[in-house]
Amino acid sequence: MRAEEYAEHVDEVAGWGVRVTSFRAGEQYHATVENTAVGARIARGTGATRESAEGDALGKAERRLLETRVLPSPME
Repeated sequence: MRAEEYAEHVDEVAGWGVRVTSFRAGEQYHATVENTAVGARIARGTGATRESAEGDALGKAERRLLETRVLPSPME
């Protein structure tokens, strides 16, 4: 089984810049959401369509990013 219909776009979720990557493997679509600043994966999702896989991943990412604490910079 190989990945097909690869797509990637940049978006903003809860004030954070993220990269959403999706592809089809077999009958399922898979999506990942990662932080654009450091490349850390935040969430993954799967679904029967690209939209449902990305929606699943973006929903998880939004919940996690809303809970993220942002500490003030030591220079401030």
